[in-house]
Amino acid sequence: MKTFVYNGQPSRVVFGAGSLQYLDREIEALGANKALVLSTPEQRASAEMIADLLGSRAAGVFDRAVMHVPIETAREAREIARKLGADCAVAIGGGSTTGLGKAIALDSGLPILAIPTTYAGSEMTPIYGITEDGIKKTGKDARVLPRTVIYDPELSLSLPVGMSITSGINAIAHAAEGLYATDGNPIMDLMAKEGMAALGRALPAIKKVANDMAARSDALYGAWLCGTVLGNVGMALHHKLCHTLGGSFNLPHAETHTIVLPHALAYNAAAAPEAMLAIAGALNAKSAAQAVFGLAKDNGAPVALRDIGMKESDLDKACDIAMQNQYPNPRPLERAAIRQLLQNAFEGARPGS
Repeated sequence: MKTFVYNGQPSRVVFGAGSLQYLDREIEALGANKALVLSTPEQRASAEMIADLLGSRAAGVFDRAVMHVPIETAREAREIARKLGADCAVAIGGGSTTGLGKAIALDSGLPILAIPTTYAGSEMTPIYGITEDGIKKTGKDARVLPRTVIYDPELSLSLPVGMSITSGINAIAHAAEGLYATDGNPIMDLMAKEGMAALGRALPAIKKVANDMAARSDALYGAWLCGTVLGNVGMALHHKLCHTLGGSFNLPHAETHTIVLPHALAYNAAAAPEAMLAIAGALNAKSAAQAVFGLAKDNGAPVALRDIGMKESDLDKACDIAMQNQYPNPRPLERAAIRQLLQNAFEGARPGS
């Protein structure tokens, strides 16, 4: 029999096409009066749209969110929030913007309302990451968990197909590692399998018809479930490698997850056979690693680290960083095998199992 501990996260989810219309109601429910709207520079227009919807409740717009949350950006955003008298923040966009919101909350305790437009899933987690001196440091703190998340599939219609695929596989990674987490539980297992299945259906459909609303809704539903898994149980080798590659070599987040995941699954396959069967089953395949690799390759996503800016000369350094600070993983960390994993991911080789 299983033994486990389950502790649900205290977040509110508002899901459905057109649910952005409830933004003012949800800000009021937070007990807030002035919201600083956060975005990346590319999503400035979306942030301004949110500020217009908020009207007098908008304190201003901060549009300088970037990948991996450099500590300098976090400090700047915190100071602007303080100067403008903001008593909450609204983060619209993907993981970079949500991450910036979390960095503000970590220091100030400001409540965050997240409006995801990608499938990153970080909006459902109390996990934060801040990059300082080229090293991405992560941690958990209940203060950074967004209090409310509005999932409106209409807002994801403009997400480019390529980004949709990599963002969705990034979400699958959360669920996949959740299935072999040392602190897993039956509720998270159910969510992981359902979330992966939803994304496995949705991503090929989005590749065929980018504005397929049913597929977009399915993908966002899957991202919510996979993000919930990420927020409730520990992650392992895959996420450690991706944090290393992203934080230390500035590789794009979702693409890195997409490329590394099949190789991390192949590394752990023999040590976590039940999890691999569940992943393969959710994706209607015989092999977990090959199913994820095929989902990426067949839908036009990158499958090689060399194609997203990684230098082969940096693979040894990446391996050294990944071997630091031992962490739970189904298979022990073996330097030679992890170095080979990185080589395979660099070359885009099809995983063997």
